[in-house]
Amino acid sequence: MGLVPSDLTGLGQRNSGFYEHRRSSVVLNLSGLEVFPGDLLVSDGAADYLCHPLLLLNSESKKPRWPFSKRGVQGRDKHKHISDLKDCLSSLKITDFRDYEFHSLKDKTWNEVVETHQKLPTNQLDLRKQQEAVWELFTSECTYFLDHLLVLKMIFMNTLKYLQTHEYLLDVDLWRLFANLEELSQTSFGFVNSLFHIFKDYVDTSETLPSLDFISVLTKYFQGSLCQSHQTYCLNYSAAVFYLESLRQREDFGIYLKWCEQNEQCRRLHLPELLVAPLHRLTRYPLLLKNIWKRSTDSTEKIMIYSIKEKVEKSIWDLEGKVKWLDNFQKCRHLQEIIVWPPLWDRDKRFFIPECLKHIFKEHMAENILSPTNRHLLYEGKLTLAESTRFLDVYLFLFDDFLLVTKTKRNKKKLGGSDPGLMCPSLIPELQTVIKEGGSCMVLDQPIPLDRLVVRGLDPLHMSVFGLRNSFLIQHENSYRQCIAAFLLQAQTENIKKTWIAQLTAAISCFTKSQETKKMSLFTLPAESSEI
Repeated sequence: MGLVPSDLTGLGQRNSGFYEHRRSSVVLNLSGLEVFPGDLLVSDGAADYLCHPLLLLNSESKKPRWPFSKRGVQGRDKHKHISDLKDCLSSLKITDFRDYEFHSLKDKTWNEVVETHQKLPTNQLDLRKQQEAVWELFTSECTYFLDHLLVLKMIFMNTLKYLQTHEYLLDVDLWRLFANLEELSQTSFGFVNSLFHIFKDYVDTSETLPSLDFISVLTKYFQGSLCQSHQTYCLNYSAAVFYLESLRQREDFGIYLKWCEQNEQCRRLHLPELLVAPLHRLTRYPLLLKNIWKRSTDSTEKIMIYSIKEKVEKSIWDLEGKVKWLDNFQKCRHLQEIIVWPPLWDRDKRFFIPECLKHIFKEHMAENILSPTNRHLLYEGKLTLAESTRFLDVYLFLFDDFLLVTKTKRNKKKLGGSDPGLMCPSLIPELQTVIKEGGSCMVLDQPIPLDRLVVRGLDPLHMSVFGLRNSFLIQHENSYRQCIAAFLLQAQTENIKKTWIAQLTAAISCFTKSQETKKMSLFTLPAESSEI
């Protein structure tokens, strides 16, 4: 049973399964450019993305759908499984799927095309330059669609679908790996096909010299679905690469990946190189549009092209803000999972709470402190806390409004930790190691608001006497400026110490300024009306 390529020539009808199964979008309102995920993720698959286990971790999402796939099969069954997988792949034949009318044009120059048809006289040099710029946009889109998107779709994604219909790699999530690749392929095909017909009509006409009617095509796609579909894909990219790295550790996925990458139509490109292609393409669109704008002579055309270019650039700027927001969103959701808030009687042994009263002090809202819509994580890292009788490994989280001191608690039983595929790619390796070992971060003391935080550098000479090199002091003061807690912290190197002090000082300064601005806005009276 072979893998038959899907016919992309009918994509313009917009009647595929992608458009049939439309779901409601998820809208989260944030101020400024930080993010409006609903505005971006209004295409199909948005609900799947925001409701994805990567973002919404709970007790249910941590359980893989196919636990036996993760554990693997032992002994003979494992060898039989791998052998059957190879047999299944050997029975799969991928035909040449790039048999499109415009395939032969992607490596030709515009001069070759017009000289063949003797279309453009030499006295029309300005028009020729503009046409060359539009032709560059067309041929580069041909290469992008044929050599990247189609290869990803027809070889990698469709092969994985084929294997899953034969009950192999059933636990591999297509969306997490390829996101909205179907939509991206459809949109790119529609764009390149529209440009192709414009050039075809131009070449096939009589000896009169009509101008290329490309403005309508640029307006339709760049102000429509082209940028939006790329944004959706780019938002998923970092998670897809992280997911791919976790899948590479599996023997069955490695066999599938090697089989796909050895296909001659991949032209020695590997999956990571293909996955990044839409990101590179999106950032190149403004350059191509600018080239067309510079070579255009008609003032009306120049205004329209410049307007389109600005909208594409704004789309990229918006994407940067959304990526930052999503990175913070994912990170905070994962921090909620691994940061443990001990109850009052465990944090401080001075407080005696009878069992019958403990229900009063249950801090149900503690985890909401790390709500991703409320604050941003500025800096984090591992340090050593000097206590009276010992040194304790601690992990600090510096947010934009408070500092949190925790101690890393590793699971002695080593139950396997979290599924690597469910971990957040934005977490630093140190923290990922703790999670993999089934560990957590236990809060040592209450969060320290930045307006109550004092950072002090210490004399290296005096500290070295006590074996405390590269150390600094953090004080927590109450509203009466009394010190209620102090942490003597030691860094591994002098540079790490200086970085921490600089990060803390900058965060305190920014927070203080923002608080002063808020106070000023509250006390500023509106201007007196001229009618009074």
